[in-house]
Order: sequence, then C-alpha cells, then structure tokens
Amino acid sequence: MSEDTASTSWSDRLFGGFRKTSERLTDNLAGIVAKTRLTDSQLDDIEDALIVSDLGPRAAARIRDRLAEERFERDADERAIMEVVAREIAEILRPVAKPLDIVAFPRPQVVLVIGVNGSGKTTTIAKLAHLFQEQDYSVMLAAGDTFRAAAIGQLAVWADRLGVPVIKGPEGGDPASIVFDGLKAATDKGIDALIVDTAGRLQNKRELMDELAKIRRVLGRLNPEAPHDVVLVLDATNGQNALSQIETFREVAGVTGLIMTKLDGTARGGVLVAAAEQFGLPIHAIGVGEKIDDLRPFDPDLVARVIAGVA
Repeated sequence: MSEDTASTSWSDRLFGGFRKTSERLTDNLAGIVAKTRLTDSQLDDIEDALIVSDLGPRAAARIRDRLAEERFERDADERAIMEVVAREIAEILRPVAKPLDIVAFPRPQVVLVIGVNGSGKTTTIAKLAHLFQEQDYSVMLAAGDTFRAAAIGQLAVWADRLGVPVIKGPEGGDPASIVFDGLKAATDKGIDALIVDTAGRLQNKRELMDELAKIRRVLGRLNPEAPHDVVLVLDATNGQNALSQIETFREVAGVTGLIMTKLDGTARGGVLVAAAEQFGLPIHAIGVGEKIDDLRPFDPDLVARVIAGVA
C-alpha cells in the first residue's frame, strides 16, 4: 500500500470514528444563527451543547469565551460558528498531541501500559508494538498482568502474529519478576522497546499501587531510568468516566501519557478534548478500529475539524 493510500484510509477511518461525535455535536447546535455577535442566551446554549457532547465543562467554558469575543463579519450560521469551535478545539489538542518516541539510551525504552480491564489494553499493546515495528524498532512484550490467564494468552497470540518475543509466566505469578526478566532479556538482546502489560484492577487501589511500586523498584535495579513511559489506555465509550480513570491512575501509577481507544462507533469522542483541557497529559495515539494498524498518532487540527463537523 502506498503512503498516500495508507494516509487516505487512515483519514477515512478518522472521519468514520468521529462521525457520531460530530453528529451529536452538530445536532445539539442546530439552528443557532447570530448577527455579528452571539447573545448571552445563545452562548449559554452552545456551552450546554458542548458539555452534553462530552467536551467537558472546562473546554466548553473556554470555547464559550472564545465565541463571546468573536465578531462575525456578517450574519453567522451554524457553519461559521463551528469553524470557531474547531479552531479552539485545535488550540486545546495541539499541546498534547505527542507521538510516543523511542529515545531511551541505553535501550530498551520501557513502556508500562495500564488501564482497567475491558479498555482494550492488551490489543492496544499489540497495536503499539506494530506502530513501533513500522518505524523499524525492535519490540519485546512482557505479560505483567498475571492475574488473568486470558490476558497472558492474548498477549502471547499477538506476539506470535507480530513475530516479537514475549516474556510470560504462570497465572498468579509475580508480575515484578516477569517484568524484571523482560527487561533483562530486552537489554541483553539490544531490543529498542519493551512494552509491559499490567493488571487492570482498580477495586483495591492500594494493592495496585503496591504492585506498580514493586515493578518500578525491580526495573530500577537494572535501569534507573525505567519505566520511561507509563501509558494509560482509555476507552472513549466511557465518556466522562474516562476522566475519573485518569485522575485515579495518575495518583496511583504516575501516568505520563494517554492512548484513547474505541473512538469508532461512539458519540463520546468529545472526551478526547475534555481530557486534553483538564489534564494536559500527552495523548500519544488514538484508536479508531479493530485492525492492527488502527492506532496512530493524531493530527490535532484535522481531529478538531472532524469533531466540529467542518472537515
């Protein structure tokens, strides 16, 4: 597949993934027409529509303020208003749109991947590994979620498909021991990136915090810089609940960046904007499908226009 074709198909998937979000937002803003300035009542309606569309109160208030300053050259229709909304969403997204770069020296770069069960964490690890492979980096996986046999098996299946090594142990084994073995093997083999799966239990935050702290300690024995990244996988269909997960995991695990999955088929893609405005954490990639290449770094300007329905 040529680069142009790949780019086009990704753009198509992006449009498809955010279609319901865009429709929800434009439906909520339908019929708003202004003179040279929007009235306070219209601005209130727009702010409410943005919140209902999962952009969150902070982003909605910011966009409202921007619209309040706008002086339209002629009577403004819905399109003109949404152009302003798109520009402000882009301003929110630009600072956080940061691909996950492999920069660690010495290698490997250790990426701890965390997230609640059901968020698409294990599949996202495979997609992230594929993304690194496309950039000619060597990858190893470590099955640190030892509490679910299904997670170990799923990661092993993906490793086999991708042709990458995986370090795993028995169900119920010590995650820190698996991760230690993984880092030792990756270091010995000169692997560029070690991606570590971790347990997704939030029922007992103290246990999860203790487990992650232990993983950090054993990694530090081999490489004081590890882990280099702690990436939280979020399911966009959870809407505002995804924001509470960021809050909790940031406190428990020291999250350094986010990946947003399952943007296809949900009307709640606006949560991407809410997360960016509220937390300012890097958003390394977004997922808009089930295929192995459906995870990509994103263009904030294009995503903003797609969300606002003006792309």
